[in-house]
Amino acid sequence: MKSHKSASSSPKRTAAIAAPVAFLLALVLVLLYDLSFSDRHYYLRIYGASSSASSPVSASSPACDLTRGEWVPDDAEVPYYTNLTCPFVDDHQNCMKFGKPSLEFLRWRWRPDGCELPRFDAARFLDAMRGKSMAFVGDSLARNHFKSLLCLLSKVRTYAVHAVDCFGSCSCSCSPATCVWRSQAAQPVEVGAEPEIDVTGRAVRRDYYFGSHDFTATLFWSPFLVKANLSNATLGMWDVHLDTADARWAAHVADFDHVVLSGTNWFFRPSVYHEGGRAVACNGGVSCGAGNLTTELPVPRALRAAFRTALGAVATNEGFHGKAVVRTVTPTHFENGEWNTGGDCVRTRPYRRGDRAVSAAEYRRAQVEAMRETEAAATRNGTELLLMDITEAMELRPDGHPSRYGHPPGGTVEGSFVVDCLHWCLPGPIDLWNELLFHMLLPQH
Repeated sequence: MKSHKSASSSPKRTAAIAAPVAFLLALVLVLLYDLSFSDRHYYLRIYGASSSASSPVSASSPACDLTRGEWVPDDAEVPYYTNLTCPFVDDHQNCMKFGKPSLEFLRWRWRPDGCELPRFDAARFLDAMRGKSMAFVGDSLARNHFKSLLCLLSKVRTYAVHAVDCFGSCSCSCSPATCVWRSQAAQPVEVGAEPEIDVTGRAVRRDYYFGSHDFTATLFWSPFLVKANLSNATLGMWDVHLDTADARWAAHVADFDHVVLSGTNWFFRPSVYHEGGRAVACNGGVSCGAGNLTTELPVPRALRAAFRTALGAVATNEGFHGKAVVRTVTPTHFENGEWNTGGDCVRTRPYRRGDRAVSAAEYRRAQVEAMRETEAAATRNGTELLLMDITEAMELRPDGHPSRYGHPPGGTVEGSFVVDCLHWCLPGPIDLWNELLFHMLLPQH
């Protein structure tokens, strides 16, 4: 009997011990997730947000983190624009034009945990930007983001006098009653001199001016954010100066009220890293052999150094006292291979949170660390640093890429690859980035 009692009580003791241990392990995993992926200090919050679209908004409502949530079906709202209503959609992201089989990717909206994210209000955005200027700096994803904003803003209707008074002029000096106000789209006009074309064939700078609101939006091509030179075209190898901001954009920072910085993907190209005017490291493979270097610098560390330099160029510029936004890395969604080995992205629905591990967390962390290292200098100069943390939200959208539908059948996309699971369809999930930008720059709205 004694032996039987001992045997029967052992599982009970084991279960009693196992339950709290399992709970503690789960708690540790949650804490590790929060520490590695979520940075509370940089949460993008909206105050007074209701938990449902129909319930009233109260100023005393708790803050809601807009960057944590899930994609939910949305059949009630139509896309902000289409490829027919916006002339700024590049063919590479024109999924409608080239027949993406399913347009289900347009029928989802981002719902943050505990609140509703209001839709982008283009009229309010332009009113708030009246007399201001904004620069987007980065690679082709920065251009993707920039074109989304142009499309969103071009839907705004403005009004102007289009009538002739009794003297045959448009001044209406004879009789105001003869004036007729006509609605027209707030289409921006590309301004400036013929753009400089860099070694990759891209325009270094493009400026678009919204005359109705005296607002200028500028796109700078700077995939590394820092100074970089193509050192070997055959190998596609770059000399990247991690301690020197790219003067092509950095020299003009004081001309802008807001700057949006982004970039990651070009850091995977063969590179020799320079600091203090000399080669100090490489990122592996052919770059180390060609540069006769033995010190290999992991991509996240190079990315962190580049962002620290770029943010420093903004934070210490005495003429800039606006908001500098860092947009975090977005993942690719190639499956069954990479871009050059037969990979594709054919899913037609978003992932649910937890379905897929966060693939880009270490690169996002490098960007956040660079912000922390620059924050003190920014505060001294009156510059506000903001984090547009879209990594988690975009991790869940394998359905929003062009795949094979960013070019005519048989063609290729930029970079000569056939399948694009890196950039985003326009319209598409990328429009979320500007919904978030709206609330970052216009929190009072």
